[in-house]
Amino acid sequence: MTVPPPFLDRSFLPYGRQTVDDGDVAAVVAVLRGDFLTTGPEVDAYEAAFAEAVDAPHAVACSSGTAGLHLAMLALGIGPGDVVITPTVTFLASANCAAYVGAEVAFADVDPATGLMRVADAEAAAGRAGRDRVTAIVAVHLNGHCTDVAGLAAAFPGVPIVEDACHALGGSVGGGSVGGGSVGGGSVGGGRVGNTLVGACPDSAMAMFSTHPVKTVATGEGGVLTTRDAELDRRLRVLRNHGIERDPSRFTETERAFDAEGRPNPWYYEMPAPGFNYRLSDIHAALGRAQIAKLRHFVEVRRHLRARYVERLRALGPHVRPLPTAPGCDPAWHLSVALIDFAALGIERAAVMHRLKERGIGTQVHYVPVHGQPYFKALHPGLHLPGAEAYYARCLSLPLFPAMGEADVDRVVAALAEVLGVG
Repeated sequence: MTVPPPFLDRSFLPYGRQTVDDGDVAAVVAVLRGDFLTTGPEVDAYEAAFAEAVDAPHAVACSSGTAGLHLAMLALGIGPGDVVITPTVTFLASANCAAYVGAEVAFADVDPATGLMRVADAEAAAGRAGRDRVTAIVAVHLNGHCTDVAGLAAAFPGVPIVEDACHALGGSVGGGSVGGGSVGGGSVGGGRVGNTLVGACPDSAMAMFSTHPVKTVATGEGGVLTTRDAELDRRLRVLRNHGIERDPSRFTETERAFDAEGRPNPWYYEMPAPGFNYRLSDIHAALGRAQIAKLRHFVEVRRHLRARYVERLRALGPHVRPLPTAPGCDPAWHLSVALIDFAALGIERAAVMHRLKERGIGTQVHYVPVHGQPYFKALHPGLHLPGAEAYYARCLSLPLFPAMGEADVDRVVAALAEVLGVG
């Protein structure tokens, strides 16, 4: 395996960035010099490699993680009158995908220590919205560790779960069920065996991954949906390409569709319902296929750097601590989060971020609770989710990407200690 080159510009450490080497560049150049820039064979090859990497039978590439979540709602038939549960500590797209299709969002609280939605949080959200109206759950794997999808499937039998796994590519959960899933959701098939990769979907209808540059694998912009359900795979592929159906067995306008000998006309297609242009180009797919080959390396480096952060942050005193790992999860860390009691330390988070930036260190907050955004606040006035507010008040994402080294982690923690006046 080609090892990515070292991070050359150490004057500023962003909270995340892509790691691109000569092999990635060569893969993209080969497509640029080839016959297909889009709708070509590279997308199929990328999907096959991605499916193998997460142990899923089907992978559908699309133009972004947000597009993937929208496709998931469409493929599941979610619409007006339906309720979709999602945690409030997440990126906007986890909730917006339900709004796109006219469904109602039921925001769930989270564990104040991990930021993850628990089964009890989802049940409380369902109680507020009306449990019989809940038709889907978007389960968010935050920072790299995993929410309890198997527990959600057991608590909501028959309700399809979409894993928002943007942060979790390469991670696994212990003792996941195996066997094929179904459009209806819930685990089916064989018993429990070892660790299950995120994206294998034993207990969910599908999982959605982002390949934005700050994620573990980058395509520039892009997303991938994985599923064990062949029918969902078919629906996703039709919906990402304008809703165009090219399977002759599904044609309904037979006079237009077939010639006098009953053969399908080579130009013909039908649109049973509108879809979207959510395709991924071969250019992006080439980069993705080169990147996915390095997934194991990327994950190992991220885990090593995160362990270094844990060791160093623990020395900064009682008001600064590393994010704890959710039980039953072997994370592939997307973010390295420190939980800081800014109030106890007498300093505002914004001041900390500004002072770290002056020292060449970028940080971020993941995320502003979505239920407090003006659009959703107007729909859910007075909603108070204390776990989310407690987590939001303390979280700070520190630099983490594979081209960093241990010295970079030490530099970040030393600067943080100086700014906070601790350690």
